[in-house]
Amino acid sequence: MADDGRRGEDDERGPGAQHQMFVVMEDLLDKLKLLDYEEQVLVKHNMKPLSRHYFVASPYTASNPGEQFYMFSVIAAWLITMCGRPFETPQEHDDPNATVSNILSQLRALGGLVDFPPSKLKSGSGEHVCYVLDRLAEEALKSRDFIWKKPLYPSEELEEESVVEDDAELTLSKVEEMTEEPDEEEDVIDLEDLKTRSNQSEVSYPEMVVTDAYDAGGMRPEMILESVTDSAEWNLEVERVLPQLKVTIRSDVKDWRVHVSQMHQHQDGIKTSLKEAKGYLDKLLEEITKTQEKVSSREKYINSQLEHLIADYRNAQSRLSEAKELYQQGSGGVTERTRTLAEISEELDKVKQEMEEKGSSMSDGAPVVKIRQSLTKLKQEIQQMDVRMGVVEHTLLQAKLKEKNNMTRDMHATHITETSTHTYA
Repeated sequence: MADDGRRGEDDERGPGAQHQMFVVMEDLLDKLKLLDYEEQVLVKHNMKPLSRHYFVASPYTASNPGEQFYMFSVIAAWLITMCGRPFETPQEHDDPNATVSNILSQLRALGGLVDFPPSKLKSGSGEHVCYVLDRLAEEALKSRDFIWKKPLYPSEELEEESVVEDDAELTLSKVEEMTEEPDEEEDVIDLEDLKTRSNQSEVSYPEMVVTDAYDAGGMRPEMILESVTDSAEWNLEVERVLPQLKVTIRSDVKDWRVHVSQMHQHQDGIKTSLKEAKGYLDKLLEEITKTQEKVSSREKYINSQLEHLIADYRNAQSRLSEAKELYQQGSGGVTERTRTLAEISEELDKVKQEMEEKGSSMSDGAPVVKIRQSLTKLKQEIQQMDVRMGVVEHTLLQAKLKEKNNMTRDMHATHITETSTHTYA
């Protein structure tokens, strides 16, 4: 289906649309060379130079999506930087979706039209990749104030090809010279030269028989020569000498007549080939039409025969969908109950652990032993406290008795003093 859609787009745009990206790629390579991408990109990142059709997606060109996408992202980042916008060079381990999104956002900011999905750029090749790079290269050239100028063609003439001349081969110029020389010398030949030539012809062909004599003046030959040579020998001699008498007239490459004749020849060949091809194509069209009709009729027959099976299949599909819904609902309840069971099991484990701890503490006699030891120690401490309290009470009693004795002594002493005082008085 994707191939049919792509074929439909190519048909709408024209027969040369599929070759347009080749032209765009060649223009892009020229623009990159003008921007000196060899030194600023290839040498910096240790990459190989681009071929003429590196980013073209075609079955006739080699493809490496990973390498092509990395090369595309690096060159796009460099071109965006050349346009005066900060853009970080992407790495091989970066997310391709984020890289493509950033490049397209920069292209929109530069005024580029983006009417295709970003996934078209993830393959690293194709007309959309060529379009994005070409648009960025154009903006980079504008930022550098580059202007395209008309080409200047050299006025010097092309060097003529050196041709090795053969003795048995004549060119067109030689033939013209040979034909012009006798015309120039016609007026110069005198009667003596003519007589000398006639004598030489008699010497050269002794087998010729003279039937008539010269005229009265002897100045002009008016004789009829008859050959006595055998015709078979003459033909053999002609066949032997014929290859050496071959005259080859070389046509000038610059002559427009040659080009016109070649054009007419090619046109005739195209017409004849077109007639033959048209016949074959008409036959092929008829065969394809018949085959399509057969296929459509067969398809209708199969559909009519399998209609009840299709209805059963649809019913089975509906039942399957209902069963899936019930299964999902049941699986949801099972999941919830499983979670509740897990919580209850956890609480039960805690209760069991507490019961085990209490049971072990009840059956264990260590606490009783500790209590007895504590009671014994407490009794000893009580006895010691009793002894200490007795000692303190005794000490206190002794102190009180001593204080009482002191008070009694003081009172007796005071009474004696008062008595003696009254006596003296």
